[in-house]
Amino acid sequence: MSSDRIASATSAEAEKQLEGFLSKFTAAHQKLIRAVRKVLRKRFPAADELVYDNYNFFVIGYGPAERPSEAILSIAAAANGVGLCFIRGATLPDPRKVLHGSGKQTRFLRVPSVDVLERPEVKALMTAAADLSRVPLRSGRRGRLVIRSISARQRPRRAPAKRSSGTSEDRKKPASDGTGIRRSRV
Repeated sequence: MSSDRIASATSAEAEKQLEGFLSKFTAAHQKLIRAVRKVLRKRFPAADELVYDNYNFFVIGYGPAERPSEAILSIAAAANGVGLCFIRGATLPDPRKVLHGSGKQTRFLRVPSVDVLERPEVKALMTAAADLSRVPLRSGRRGRLVIRSISARQRPRRAPAKRSSGTSEDRKKPASDGTGIRRSRV
């Protein structure tokens, strides 16, 4: 099922869908995504969470409304890890140079642990991103969880299993038949 806008679901239905998306990741990534989400939900309680289960990434955007163009930042997760994406990161003050990227608009930082979000320079970036938002977050309201799109085709959300066929040196050597004599592979 692919859609630009999934029909409105109740909060419980949306949470159930979100859990289904997270179940595609390894247990460690699931735990990290949940922890990052919890910190961002606490930090931005009025922000709507916009969920995209897309081809390349699983994304939860945070913004003042359901318009993706108004998002402030987002969690972006793939098989190789979790990141925090600042939508207008190129305009943010980053004296410690913690943000990566060179595009005209977006910058990101890798989040190997939820502890990254507690670093003062990261907190300052989150505050600056909210302050520079085109549309301010509305106080006095609780943000909603909105499933925005689900792509039918997706990249794997788990890294491929590592092959345990010995070391690369072992693979270069001719095979042995158990007699201790090496023979060439056919």
